[in-house]
Amino acid sequence: MEEIQTYIEYTARFIEVAGITAIIIGIALAIIKYTFGIQKQQERSYKTLRQELGKAILLGLEILVAGDIIATVVTEPTMQRVLVLGVIVLIRTFLSISIQLEIEGRFPWQRPTGTASE
Repeated sequence: MEEIQTYIEYTARFIEVAGITAIIIGIALAIIKYTFGIQKQQERSYKTLRQELGKAILLGLEILVAGDIIATVVTEPTMQRVLVLGVIVLIRTFLSISIQLEIEGRFPWQRPTGTASE
């Protein structure tokens, strides 16, 4: 059982590293696109840069939450660890919603503007 727990801990760490890597690569790509103007639009746009940065951070946060959940489940499930996980997930969820609101100009549960209602 300890061997399985060790593998799961390594998996959780790998997922956390993947989340950090996603943020770093996303930021680098967004800056490269902005700097060299490799965008669909002809002119460089600060708004587009912010949106690309936000997307990278959102993806990284979602991956990090998954890593935190796995790491917490593997360790001894004390009330303190569960509460810490809950606070971490709450903070990251709030950040995700805030970033998505900033990127899209609407909350995740709102329909995009300009679409026909069903």
